Amino acid sequence: ALVVAAAAPTLSVLIVASLAIGVLATIAQQAVPFAAELAPPSERGHAVGTVMSGLLLGILLARTAAGFVAQYLGWRAVFAASVVALLVLAVVIILRLPKSKPTSTLPYGKLLMSMWHLVVEHRALREASLTGAALFAAFSIFWSVLALLLAGAPFHLGPQAAGLFGIVGAAGALAAPLAGKFADRRGPRAIITLSIVLVAISFVVFGVSAKSIAGLVIGVIVLDVGVQAAQISNQSRIYALKPDARSRVNTVYMVAYFIGGAIGSGVGAAVWPVFGWVGVSVAGLLFAGLAAWNHLALQARTAND
Repeated sequence: ALVVAAAAPTLSVLIVASLAIGVLATIAQQAVPFAAELAPPSERGHAVGTVMSGLLLGILLARTAAGFVAQYLGWRAVFAASVVALLVLAVVIILRLPKSKPTSTLPYGKLLMSMWHLVVEHRALREASLTGAALFAAFSIFWSVLALLLAGAPFHLGPQAAGLFGIVGAAGALAAPLAGKFADRRGPRAIITLSIVLVAISFVVFGVSAKSIAGLVIGVIVLDVGVQAAQISNQSRIYALKPDARSRVNTVYMVAYFIGGAIGSGVGAAVWPVFGWVGVSVAGLLFAGLAAWNHLALQARTAND
């Protein structure tokens, strides 16, 4: 799929190849529940945080690498470089990845159907999924519009500069293992509450930083710390719900998570031409508000129960 994207003669072919890349690029989301399975319960949050920090560093630093490659070699070279990276990864997996045994004997079709029962059975899974989706929508709305902001006045910066913000965001990703440790010690709910507050603060900072690189840098760090800490804490929670179905629980969560990300990117594309950067910041703040409402509403329902 990456080869097709690199050689795409038309936008339609690139779109189809991009869809195939998204459908096939699931290994990162399989690695996270795998880590939770290997770790003892008392260290699960830390283990998930460690793997997630690697995953998030890859996501964020890929923006930096892609910015440099696209600036000097063109966008097609970005996909070609990804092919080489995947071949190296395949060798590493074959040589180094630990073995595991299946936790279920159900046929694949029934495994897929059972995920609906997990959604119905576990209220905490529904709440974590919606909270995660809302926060990732806020995250995506920022990153999808950042390059457009930097390309215009007063910055007039290219893709390389936008990619450099990935390095800034990497500072937030480094907080993931710490969030996992706190989730192990104090429980994930308090970390999620703090994370939502941080995401909301970041969009307030963004809203007043349309002409300030320093303000954008501060906002990126706060946003990434908030989103990553919430992600680790949410996953730590849901993996404890049904240990023999962690991959399926993770599938439910990540499907909702990426739907939220897609919605955020779409909202960003729609809001930017009409309301500009302030509109994008308000939309991100609203997504943080949705996460807060959902998180606190479940807490209130649990207390009443």
